[in-house]
Amino acid sequence: MEPLPPDAADAPPVATPVPPQVRPARRVAPWVLAVVALALVAAGVVAWQDVRRRGDALRLEVAQRLTTTDAALAVSRTKDADLGNELRDAQAKIALLEARIAESQSQQAALETLYRDLAPSRDELALNEVEQILVLASQQLALAGNVQAALAAVQLADAKLGRLERPQWAPLRRSLARDIDALKAVPFVDVAGIAAKLDQAQAAIDPLPLAKDERLPPAPREAAAVDDPAWLAFLRGAWTDIKSLVRIEVSDRPAAALIPPQQAYFLRQNLRLRLLSARLALLARDDKTYKADVAGANAWLREYFDLRTKAVESLSATLAQLAATPVAGEVPDLTRTLDLLRTQKAVRDRSADRVSPAPSARAR
Repeated sequence: MEPLPPDAADAPPVATPVPPQVRPARRVAPWVLAVVALALVAAGVVAWQDVRRRGDALRLEVAQRLTTTDAALAVSRTKDADLGNELRDAQAKIALLEARIAESQSQQAALETLYRDLAPSRDELALNEVEQILVLASQQLALAGNVQAALAAVQLADAKLGRLERPQWAPLRRSLARDIDALKAVPFVDVAGIAAKLDQAQAAIDPLPLAKDERLPPAPREAAAVDDPAWLAFLRGAWTDIKSLVRIEVSDRPAAALIPPQQAYFLRQNLRLRLLSARLALLARDDKTYKADVAGANAWLREYFDLRTKAVESLSATLAQLAATPVAGEVPDLTRTLDLLRTQKAVRDRSADRVSPAPSARAR
Protein backbone atom coordinates (compact mmCIF):
# COMPACT_ATOMS: atom_id res chain seq x y z
CA MET A 1 0.00 0.00 0.00
CA GLU A 2 1.36 3.35 -1.04
CA PRO A 3 1.91 5.95 1.65
CA LEU A 4 -0.53 8.81 1.71
CA PRO A 5 0.66 12.22 0.86
CA PRO A 6 1.17 14.58 3.70
CA ASP A 7 -1.99 16.53 3.03
CA ALA A 8 -4.20 13.42 2.81
CA ALA A 9 -4.16 12.76 6.55
CA ASP A 10 -5.77 16.04 7.28
CA ALA A 11 -8.52 15.69 4.54
CA PRO A 12 -12.06 14.76 5.54
CA PRO A 13 -13.39 11.27 4.62
CA VAL A 14 -15.20 10.82 1.16
CA ALA A 15 -18.77 9.42 1.04
CA THR A 16 -19.28 6.24 -0.96
CA PRO A 17 -22.32 6.42 -3.48
CA VAL A 18 -25.15 3.93 -2.99
CA PRO A 19 -26.36 2.24 -6.33
CA PRO A 20 -30.08 2.75 -7.21
CA GLN A 21 -32.50 -0.04 -6.73
CA VAL A 22 -33.78 -1.85 -9.87
CA ARG A 23 -37.52 -2.03 -10.21
CA PRO A 24 -38.97 -5.27 -11.55
CA ALA A 25 -40.54 -4.91 -15.27
CA ARG A 26 -44.24 -5.27 -15.94
CA ARG A 27 -45.41 -8.29 -17.96
CA VAL A 28 -47.45 -7.68 -21.28
CA ALA A 29 -50.65 -9.55 -21.63
CA PRO A 30 -50.75 -12.27 -24.34
CA TRP A 31 -53.94 -11.01 -25.87
CA VAL A 32 -52.28 -7.66 -26.57
CA LEU A 33 -49.53 -9.43 -28.40
CA ALA A 34 -52.15 -11.41 -30.34
CA VAL A 35 -54.01 -8.25 -31.30
CA VAL A 36 -50.83 -6.55 -32.38
CA ALA A 37 -49.85 -9.62 -34.40
CA LEU A 38 -53.28 -9.76 -36.04
CA ALA A 39 -53.10 -6.05 -36.81
CA LEU A 40 -49.68 -6.49 -38.34
CA VAL A 41 -50.90 -9.46 -40.38
CA ALA A 42 -53.97 -7.53 -41.53
CA ALA A 43 -51.85 -4.54 -42.46
CA GLY A 44 -49.45 -6.77 -44.40
CA VAL A 45 -52.35 -8.44 -46.19
CA VAL A 46 -53.84 -5.08 -47.14
CA ALA A 47 -50.46 -3.81 -48.23
CA TRP A 48 -49.84 -6.96 -50.24
CA GLN A 49 -53.22 -6.68 -51.96
CA ASP A 50 -52.62 -3.03 -52.71
CA VAL A 51 -49.18 -3.81 -54.13
CA ARG A 52 -50.65 -6.66 -56.15
CA ARG A 53 -53.44 -4.44 -57.49
CA ARG A 54 -50.96 -1.74 -58.43
CA GLY A 55 -48.68 -4.37 -60.05
CA ASP A 56 -51.60 -5.68 -62.12
CA ALA A 57 -52.53 -2.18 -63.20
CA LEU A 58 -48.93 -1.46 -64.00
CA ARG A 59 -48.59 -4.65 -65.99
CA LEU A 60 -51.80 -3.85 -67.89
CA GLU A 61 -50.59 -0.34 -68.66
CA VAL A 62 -47.18 -1.67 -69.71
CA ALA A 63 -48.89 -4.27 -71.92
CA GLN A 64 -51.07 -1.57 -73.54
CA ARG A 65 -48.12 0.63 -74.07
CA LEU A 66 -46.11 -2.24 -75.54
CA THR A 67 -48.99 -3.03 -77.88
CA THR A 68 -49.19 0.61 -78.95
CA THR A 69 -45.43 0.73 -79.35
CA ASP A 70 -45.44 -2.42 -81.45
CA ALA A 71 -48.15 -1.01 -83.70
CA ALA A 72 -46.26 2.26 -84.03
CA LEU A 73 -43.07 0.34 -84.67
CA ALA A 74 -44.77 -1.69 -87.39
CA VAL A 75 -46.12 1.47 -89.00
CA SER A 76 -42.70 3.04 -88.69
CA ARG A 77 -41.08 0.02 -90.30
CA THR A 78 -43.61 0.18 -93.12
CA LYS A 79 -42.91 3.89 -93.59
CA ASP A 80 -39.19 3.23 -93.42
CA ALA A 81 -39.55 0.60 -96.12
CA ASP A 82 -41.58 3.02 -98.27
CA LEU A 83 -39.09 5.79 -97.63
CA GLY A 84 -36.26 3.46 -98.48
CA ASN A 85 -37.94 2.57 -101.78
CA GLU A 86 -38.62 6.23 -102.53
CA LEU A 87 -35.04 7.08 -101.57
CA ARG A 88 -33.71 4.44 -103.94
CA ASP A 89 -36.00 5.73 -106.70
CA ALA A 90 -34.88 9.30 -105.99
CA GLN A 91 -31.24 8.26 -106.02
CA ALA A 92 -31.76 6.50 -109.34
CA LYS A 93 -33.49 9.57 -110.77
CA ILE A 94 -30.75 11.84 -109.41
CA ALA A 95 -28.11 9.61 -110.96
CA LEU A 96 -30.00 9.73 -114.28
CA LEU A 97 -30.33 13.52 -114.05
CA GLU A 98 -26.65 13.87 -113.22
CA ALA A 99 -25.79 11.72 -116.22
CA ARG A 100 -28.01 13.85 -118.46
CA ILE A 101 -26.63 17.07 -117.00
CA ALA A 102 -23.09 15.86 -117.60
CA GLU A 103 -24.04 14.90 -121.17
CA SER A 104 -25.71 18.28 -121.77
CA GLN A 105 -22.69 20.07 -120.30
CA SER A 106 -20.36 18.15 -122.59
CA GLN A 107 -22.62 18.94 -125.57
CA GLN A 108 -22.74 22.62 -124.55
CA ALA A 109 -18.97 22.72 -124.25
CA ALA A 110 -18.66 21.10 -127.67
CA LEU A 111 -21.12 23.61 -129.15
CA GLU A 112 -19.29 26.53 -127.57
CA THR A 113 -16.02 25.24 -128.93
CA LEU A 114 -17.56 24.80 -132.37
CA TYR A 115 -19.08 28.27 -132.20
CA ARG A 116 -15.76 29.78 -131.24
CA ASP A 117 -14.12 27.94 -134.10
CA LEU A 118 -16.73 28.88 -136.69
CA ALA A 119 -18.17 32.21 -135.59
CA PRO A 120 -15.75 35.13 -135.80
CA SER A 121 -15.41 37.41 -132.85
CA ARG A 122 -16.64 40.99 -132.75
CA ASP A 123 -13.16 42.33 -133.38
CA GLU A 124 -12.67 40.04 -136.35
CA LEU A 125 -16.01 41.07 -137.86
CA ALA A 126 -15.16 44.74 -137.41
CA LEU A 127 -11.73 44.28 -138.98
CA ASN A 128 -13.24 42.45 -141.96
CA GLU A 129 -15.79 45.23 -142.44
CA VAL A 130 -13.09 47.89 -142.20
CA GLU A 131 -10.97 46.04 -144.75
CA GLN A 132 -13.89 45.79 -147.20
CA ILE A 133 -14.69 49.48 -146.72
CA LEU A 134 -11.09 50.49 -147.39
CA VAL A 135 -10.94 48.27 -150.49
CA LEU A 136 -14.09 49.94 -151.84
CA ALA A 137 -12.70 53.39 -151.05
CA SER A 138 -9.45 52.54 -152.83
CA GLN A 139 -11.40 51.33 -155.86
CA GLN A 140 -13.44 54.53 -155.92
CA LEU A 141 -10.24 56.58 -155.93
CA ALA A 142 -8.43 54.46 -158.51
CA LEU A 143 -11.28 53.89 -160.98
CA ALA A 144 -13.64 56.83 -160.60
CA GLY A 145 -11.60 59.37 -158.64
CA ASN A 146 -14.59 59.81 -156.34
CA VAL A 147 -12.94 61.61 -153.44
CA GLN A 148 -16.16 62.29 -151.55
CA ALA A 149 -17.24 58.64 -151.56
CA ALA A 150 -13.74 57.56 -150.48
CA LEU A 151 -13.74 60.15 -147.69
CA ALA A 152 -17.11 58.94 -146.41
CA ALA A 153 -15.89 55.32 -146.49
CA VAL A 154 -12.68 56.08 -144.59
CA GLN A 155 -14.61 58.05 -141.96
CA LEU A 156 -17.00 55.12 -141.57
CA ALA A 157 -14.08 52.73 -141.07
CA ASP A 158 -12.57 55.02 -138.44
CA ALA A 159 -15.94 55.21 -136.61
CA LYS A 160 -16.20 51.41 -136.52
CA LEU A 161 -12.73 51.11 -135.00
CA GLY A 162 -13.58 53.87 -132.53
CA ARG A 163 -16.60 51.94 -131.24
CA LEU A 164 -14.37 48.95 -130.44
CA GLU A 165 -12.21 51.01 -128.05
CA ARG A 166 -9.20 48.74 -128.44
CA PRO A 167 -5.77 50.29 -127.78
CA GLN A 168 -4.09 47.90 -130.21
CA TRP A 169 -5.88 49.60 -133.14
CA ALA A 170 -4.38 53.02 -132.35
CA PRO A 171 -1.72 52.84 -135.16
CA LEU A 172 -4.42 51.91 -137.66
CA ARG A 173 -6.62 54.79 -136.54
CA ARG A 174 -3.70 57.22 -136.87
CA SER A 175 -3.16 56.01 -140.44
CA LEU A 176 -6.88 56.48 -141.15
CA ALA A 177 -6.70 60.01 -139.72
CA ARG A 178 -3.84 60.82 -142.11
CA ASP A 179 -5.88 59.47 -145.03
CA ILE A 180 -8.89 61.56 -143.98
CA ASP A 181 -6.79 64.73 -143.85
CA ALA A 182 -5.28 63.93 -147.27
CA LEU A 183 -8.72 63.34 -148.81
CA LYS A 184 -10.06 66.58 -147.33
CA ALA A 185 -7.10 68.45 -148.84
CA VAL A 186 -7.97 67.29 -152.39
CA PRO A 187 -9.74 70.16 -154.27
CA PHE A 188 -13.39 69.48 -154.98
CA VAL A 189 -14.26 68.66 -158.58
CA ASP A 190 -17.91 68.28 -159.58
CA VAL A 191 -17.33 65.12 -161.58
CA ALA A 192 -21.03 64.30 -161.79
CA GLY A 193 -21.94 67.77 -163.06
CA ILE A 194 -19.17 67.83 -165.67
CA ALA A 195 -20.05 64.31 -166.82
CA ALA A 196 -23.72 65.35 -167.15
CA LYS A 197 -22.72 68.33 -169.31
CA LEU A 198 -20.60 66.09 -171.52
CA ASP A 199 -23.54 63.70 -171.89
CA GLN A 200 -25.80 66.60 -172.87
CA ALA A 201 -23.21 67.75 -175.43
CA GLN A 202 -23.13 64.25 -176.96
CA ALA A 203 -26.91 64.17 -177.19
CA ALA A 204 -26.99 67.61 -178.90
CA ILE A 205 -24.60 66.69 -181.74
CA ASP A 206 -27.04 65.06 -184.17
CA PRO A 207 -29.36 68.05 -184.82
CA LEU A 208 -26.52 70.55 -185.25
CA PRO A 209 -26.30 72.04 -188.78
CA LEU A 210 -23.04 71.74 -190.70
CA ALA A 211 -21.22 74.79 -192.03
CA LYS A 212 -21.35 73.50 -195.60
CA ASP A 213 -25.14 73.46 -195.39
CA GLU A 214 -25.32 77.11 -194.46
CA ARG A 215 -28.30 78.81 -196.10
CA LEU A 216 -28.33 82.56 -196.61
CA PRO A 217 -31.63 84.33 -196.23
CA PRO A 218 -33.21 85.20 -199.60
CA ALA A 219 -32.84 88.77 -200.85
CA PRO A 220 -35.99 90.87 -200.54
CA ARG A 221 -37.92 91.19 -203.80
CA GLU A 222 -38.59 94.67 -205.12
CA ALA A 223 -42.22 95.59 -205.07
CA ALA A 224 -43.61 96.32 -208.51
CA ALA A 225 -45.23 99.65 -209.03
CA VAL A 226 -48.93 99.62 -209.49
CA ASP A 227 -48.91 101.87 -212.55
CA ASP A 228 -46.07 100.06 -214.35
CA PRO A 229 -46.99 98.43 -217.62
CA ALA A 230 -46.97 94.66 -217.88
CA TRP A 231 -43.90 94.42 -220.02
CA LEU A 232 -41.91 96.54 -217.54
CA ALA A 233 -43.04 94.40 -214.63
CA PHE A 234 -42.06 91.29 -216.58
CA LEU A 235 -38.58 92.67 -217.26
CA ARG A 236 -38.08 93.69 -213.62
CA GLY A 237 -39.05 90.20 -212.39
CA ALA A 238 -36.75 88.52 -214.91
CA TRP A 239 -33.88 90.73 -213.80
CA THR A 240 -34.50 89.83 -210.15
CA ASP A 241 -34.44 86.12 -210.98
CA ILE A 242 -31.20 86.52 -212.91
CA LYS A 243 -29.57 88.35 -209.97
CA SER A 244 -30.59 85.57 -207.58
CA LEU A 245 -28.57 83.05 -209.53
CA VAL A 246 -25.33 84.59 -208.36
CA ARG A 247 -24.78 86.21 -204.93
CA ILE A 248 -21.63 87.85 -203.77
CA GLU A 249 -21.14 88.19 -200.01
CA VAL A 250 -18.17 89.55 -198.10
CA SER A 251 -17.44 87.38 -195.01
CA ASP A 252 -14.99 88.00 -192.18
CA ARG A 253 -14.46 84.27 -191.47
CA PRO A 254 -12.71 81.57 -193.46
CA ALA A 255 -14.60 79.43 -195.85
CA ALA A 256 -16.48 76.53 -194.41
CA ALA A 257 -14.88 73.12 -194.69
CA LEU A 258 -16.51 71.06 -197.35
CA ILE A 259 -17.01 67.38 -196.65
CA PRO A 260 -18.88 64.82 -198.71
CA PRO A 261 -22.42 64.07 -197.54
CA GLN A 262 -21.51 60.47 -196.73
CA GLN A 263 -18.76 61.69 -194.36
CA ALA A 264 -21.11 63.86 -192.26
CA TYR A 265 -22.26 60.81 -190.25
CA PHE A 266 -18.70 59.83 -189.38
CA LEU A 267 -17.91 63.43 -188.42
CA ARG A 268 -20.70 63.43 -185.85
CA GLN A 269 -19.68 59.99 -184.53
CA ASN A 270 -16.05 61.05 -184.18
CA LEU A 271 -17.11 64.16 -182.33
CA ARG A 272 -19.24 62.03 -180.00
CA LEU A 273 -16.29 59.65 -179.41
CA ARG A 274 -14.07 62.62 -178.60
CA LEU A 275 -16.50 63.77 -175.93
CA LEU A 276 -16.77 60.21 -174.59
CA SER A 277 -12.97 60.05 -174.33
CA ALA A 278 -13.05 63.33 -172.42
CA ARG A 279 -15.60 61.82 -170.01
CA LEU A 280 -13.39 58.78 -169.35
CA ALA A 281 -10.40 61.07 -168.77
CA LEU A 282 -12.55 63.04 -166.31
CA LEU A 283 -13.36 59.91 -164.32
CA ALA A 284 -9.69 58.93 -164.34
CA ARG A 285 -8.66 62.46 -163.26
CA ASP A 286 -6.43 62.74 -166.35
CA ASP A 287 -6.46 66.48 -166.72
CA LYS A 288 -4.21 66.60 -169.79
CA THR A 289 -6.25 64.12 -171.85
CA TYR A 290 -9.51 65.64 -170.67
CA LYS A 291 -8.61 69.16 -171.75
CA ALA A 292 -7.15 67.94 -175.06
CA ASP A 293 -10.31 66.01 -175.94
CA VAL A 294 -12.68 68.83 -174.97
CA ALA A 295 -10.61 71.44 -176.82
CA GLY A 296 -10.36 69.18 -179.89
CA ALA A 297 -14.13 68.61 -179.88
CA ASN A 298 -14.71 72.36 -179.64
CA ALA A 299 -12.29 72.95 -182.54
CA TRP A 300 -14.14 70.42 -184.69
CA LEU A 301 -17.42 72.03 -183.74
CA ARG A 302 -16.23 75.51 -184.77
CA GLU A 303 -14.69 74.23 -187.98
CA TYR A 304 -17.36 71.96 -189.41
CA PHE A 305 -20.63 73.31 -187.92
CA ASP A 306 -22.53 76.51 -188.49
CA LEU A 307 -21.57 78.95 -185.72
CA ARG A 308 -24.35 81.35 -186.72
CA THR A 309 -26.95 79.03 -185.20
CA LYS A 310 -27.74 79.40 -181.53
CA ALA A 311 -27.39 75.68 -180.75
CA VAL A 312 -23.84 75.48 -182.14
CA GLU A 313 -22.84 78.70 -180.42
CA SER A 314 -24.23 77.52 -177.05
CA LEU A 315 -22.53 74.11 -177.32
CA SER A 316 -19.22 75.74 -178.24
CA ALA A 317 -19.44 78.02 -175.19
CA THR A 318 -20.19 75.03 -172.97
CA LEU A 319 -17.19 73.10 -174.29
CA ALA A 320 -14.94 76.12 -173.79
CA GLN A 321 -16.12 76.39 -170.19
CA LEU A 322 -15.54 72.66 -169.60
CA ALA A 323 -12.04 72.86 -171.12
CA ALA A 324 -11.17 75.62 -168.62
CA THR A 325 -12.32 73.54 -165.62
CA PRO A 326 -9.41 71.79 -163.84
CA VAL A 327 -10.02 68.15 -163.01
CA ALA A 328 -6.54 67.17 -161.84
CA GLY A 329 -5.76 66.50 -158.21
CA GLU A 330 -3.29 64.41 -156.27
CA VAL A 331 -5.43 61.51 -155.08
CA PRO A 332 -4.09 59.90 -151.87
CA ASP A 333 -3.19 56.23 -151.84
CA LEU A 334 -4.89 53.98 -149.26
CA THR A 335 -2.54 51.05 -149.85
CA ARG A 336 -0.42 51.78 -146.77
CA THR A 337 -3.45 51.69 -144.48
CA LEU A 338 -4.67 48.47 -146.07
CA ASP A 339 -1.25 46.85 -145.60
CA LEU A 340 -1.18 47.91 -141.94
CA LEU A 341 -4.67 46.51 -141.38
CA ARG A 342 -3.79 43.17 -142.95
CA THR A 343 -0.58 42.97 -140.93
CA GLN A 344 -2.45 43.53 -137.67
CA LYS A 345 -5.04 40.93 -138.67
CA ALA A 346 -2.29 38.39 -139.32
CA VAL A 347 -0.69 39.13 -135.93
CA ARG A 348 -4.05 38.76 -134.19
CA ASP A 349 -4.74 35.43 -135.93
CA ARG A 350 -1.36 34.06 -134.86
CA SER A 351 -2.01 35.15 -131.27
CA ALA A 352 -5.42 33.49 -131.30
CA ASP A 353 -3.90 30.25 -132.60
CA ARG A 354 -1.37 30.21 -129.77
CA VAL A 355 -3.99 30.91 -127.10
CA SER A 356 -6.67 28.46 -128.27
CA PRO A 357 -6.30 24.88 -126.85
CA ALA A 358 -5.56 21.90 -129.04
CA PRO A 359 -8.51 19.72 -130.20
CA SER A 360 -7.31 16.74 -128.12
CA ALA A 361 -7.25 18.89 -124.97
CA ARG A 362 -10.81 20.06 -125.64
CA ALA A 363 -11.96 16.44 -126.06
CA ARG A 364 -10.44 15.48 -122.73
